[in-house]
Amino acid sequence: MQTIDIHTHGIAGFDTRSKDTDAILKIAEIQASYRVDAIIPTIYSAPIHIMRENMAIVKMAMDMQKAHHKKPILVASIIGVHLEGPFLNPSYCGALDHCSFLEPDIKTFEELVDGFEDMVRIITIAPELDGSTKIIKNARDKGVKVGMGHSNATYAEAEAGYNAGAESITHIFNAMRGIHHREPGIAGFGLLHAGVYTEVIADPYHLHPETIKLIFRVKNHSRIIIISDSIRDTNCTRFPDGKQNMADSNGFKITPSQRNGILQGGSMTITESTQRLVGMGIDAKTVRRCITENPATYLDIDEKSICA
Repeated sequence: MQTIDIHTHGIAGFDTRSKDTDAILKIAEIQASYRVDAIIPTIYSAPIHIMRENMAIVKMAMDMQKAHHKKPILVASIIGVHLEGPFLNPSYCGALDHCSFLEPDIKTFEELVDGFEDMVRIITIAPELDGSTKIIKNARDKGVKVGMGHSNATYAEAEAGYNAGAESITHIFNAMRGIHHREPGIAGFGLLHAGVYTEVIADPYHLHPETIKLIFRVKNHSRIIIISDSIRDTNCTRFPDGKQNMADSNGFKITPSQRNGILQGGSMTITESTQRLVGMGIDAKTVRRCITENPATYLDIDEKSICA
């Protein structure tokens, strides 16, 4: 089975905010060096015109891959984009720019994806925002998968988003309302609902090891998807340990206390994360499924459609 990372912003000095297709192709090449077969570059929330510019560069990189698919270069296939925003809750912005967040509006959504419908695979939305269910339904009708995240949704609001057509939870427990014994919230919904897929960042920083074990004990294994949420500084040579988990706006390593514990992105590729999980005692076949079969099933794709 092919390995698929459905949520990666960048790696080793490159990210999706580049204006150069070479940067996107370099991300694909570096990911392949970690035995990742396919990636969905994730677009940061930004003003609509900026997100469209970022998508245009990724589209050009995809077209270049298709034009040279017989060239014997080790490279991960770029199979679309994931839009992380802009219809998100500013109270749970995480490392994203909350100033770019917008109230859900069909006209704005149409403006965002116009001309890119064939490459937008996923969009993350906060389901509790007024108008979100209309966008979820519209996205579903276009064949776009909807993840729920950066959200203060209650269990009922997350369930309403799922019933409207959302199919996944974006990096569960991170940048969202947590579980309370009187209100399970969106994290509780993601953990307990058998049908919804859950993205999991399985590096050493985003989730406590026992929280990861809890996910694998409670969650339907066929609905767990390991993601990297990697950023430009992930595995960057400027950091000797290669495993930094945070960076400020200038790319320098900082500690959680210096940014109130807000993590800037994942610190491992999905193949490194799975090795870590196996080392923690989680079944290897189960973990492998979380980066192969599960994301492929979620995306409704088969291996034949993954080729550079």
